[in-house]
Amino acid sequence: MRLRDGCLLLGVLLLLTHTSHQQNTPKKKPNTKKDSDTRASAALEDLQQQINDIVVELNLLKEQQALQTVCLKGTKIPGKCFLVDTVKKRYHTANEDCIAKGGILSTPLSSDENRQLYDYVRQTIGPDAEIWLGINDMQKEGVWRDQAGSNIRYKNWKLPQPDGSSAENCAVLAGASGGKWLDDNCREERASVCEFNIV
Repeated sequence: MRLRDGCLLLGVLLLLTHTSHQQNTPKKKPNTKKDSDTRASAALEDLQQQINDIVVELNLLKEQQALQTVCLKGTKIPGKCFLVDTVKKRYHTANEDCIAKGGILSTPLSSDENRQLYDYVRQTIGPDAEIWLGINDMQKEGVWRDQAGSNIRYKNWKLPQPDGSSAENCAVLAGASGGKWLDDNCREERASVCEFNIV
């Protein structure tokens, strides 16, 4: 709310400055009322554009600050940071909570990322912890996709997983299996790790 109030205050100050400047400047007699209206309209459009630019910049700064705060609470890896949520939830609830924080459920893209996620889970939750991954086959049985709906390239299933057919559509990283993946019923309750892309 403070951000919006600050932007509105800035807009009012710019408008007052613009109006004051116009009153102190010797005026030429406008040729027509239409010319005056056109200039006023252009000035208002310019002011609105300045306010919009400021709002965009402030939102970017706010997003960067929030991301830095999240990463300070969690752990960083190249290009990402992880933040654990030890509260056990169903898959969809865990997913929605990550999205509300500006991230997604963790989705390892390589064996190195999987190892780093597994190490983080062991350190923060425990060696036998299981967490939801941002991977599921809800759309089509046996076709595992990430949160963006793309087919996953990296897989780390504990064989003979995935073996749950349509009863188990969500993926879990299992600490007791050394970070291997299991398929599980999405209604089970598991801890989760949100991931955030960083530059």
